[in-house]
Amino acid sequence: MTNKIVAIQGDHPSKLNPKTDTSIFLANEIQNKKYKIFYYDPKNLSIINSKVVADGFFIKFNYKSKKIYKILKSRRLNLEKCKFILIRQDPPFNLEYISTTYILDTIKNKVRVINDPTSIRDVSEKFYSAKYQEFMPKTIFTQNIVEIKKFFIKNRKVILKPAHNYSGNDIYLLDKFNLTFVKKFIKKHNYIICQKYLPKIKKGDKRIFLINGKIVGAISRIPKVGSFLSNMSKGAIPIGTKLTKIEKRVSKLVAGNLKKKNIFFAGIDFIDQKLNGDINVTSPTGLKTYYDLTKINLAKSFWKELKA
Repeated sequence: MTNKIVAIQGDHPSKLNPKTDTSIFLANEIQNKKYKIFYYDPKNLSIINSKVVADGFFIKFNYKSKKIYKILKSRRLNLEKCKFILIRQDPPFNLEYISTTYILDTIKNKVRVINDPTSIRDVSEKFYSAKYQEFMPKTIFTQNIVEIKKFFIKNRKVILKPAHNYSGNDIYLLDKFNLTFVKKFIKKHNYIICQKYLPKIKKGDKRIFLINGKIVGAISRIPKVGSFLSNMSKGAIPIGTKLTKIEKRVSKLVAGNLKKKNIFFAGIDFIDQKLNGDINVTSPTGLKTYYDLTKINLAKSFWKELKA
C-alpha cells in the first residue's frame, strides 16, 4: 500500500505567511485525510546510493494554534515512499530550482510530482506567454537596447519586467526613457519583458486559478494608492470578482494547453481583459485568499482532482 506521505519542497515554514500561504492551505487540507506532511528545503534534496532523498522534517499545521506549525521529527526520507511531492518554493527560476527538477525527474514515474518537474522547466512563467500575444498588451521579449527604445517611443508608457523574477519584484514603469537605467536593468536581469502600460491596472487585475485543465475560481487584486503593482505582497487588496466572456475564453484555452503540458496547478493574470503574460506554474498562490473571500475551499478540489 502506498505510504500516505505528502512531501513539500519549499521555503522554511517560518518564512511563510499563514494568512495567505497556499502551501500551508494545501497541507492543512490533506492532513484531514490522514496524510503525513514531510517538509524539506530544496538545498537538502540529493541522490545518494541511487536513491532520491531529502533531509527535512515531519510537520503538523494547525490554523487554530498561535504558532501555525509544529515540527514533529527531523529525518532523511527516501522520497519514493511518498504518494505526492509538491514543488512549492518561490521562484526565481534559477539553477538550484532547475537542478531539483532534474533530480525529481528520476522518480516522477514512481511518485506524483506537482507540478511535473519536466513541465515547469519547459513552461517558462514569462516566455510561455509569447504564444498568446494576440490576447496580451503589446509586448516584446528582449535585451536589445535599440528595440526597447523603439518600443518605448511607440507606446510612451512601458512596464519593464525581469524574465525570471516573481511576486512583483524589480518591475518598473518607464514613462521617460532613461538609457543608463535600462542598460543597468538589462545587465542585472539579461532578458526582460517590455509591455505597454495598461492604466486600468489601478482598478485591479484578476488572478484565475486553473486546476487539472479547469477554471476553478478567480480573485481581483487592487493596487495600493500610488502603485501599479497588483501583488498582495506589495500591498494590493484582494476582492471577489467575476470573469468576462473574453477572460473565460482565453483562460479555457490556456488551461487546456497547460494540461497537455502536464501542468496540474497554475495561476494566470488579466489586466483590462488582457492576459498580462505571467503564467504561474512554479508555485501558484492565492487559494487561501480565495477561501477567505468566498468560503469555497479549492484545496479540496486540488486533492480531489489528484484522487488523494
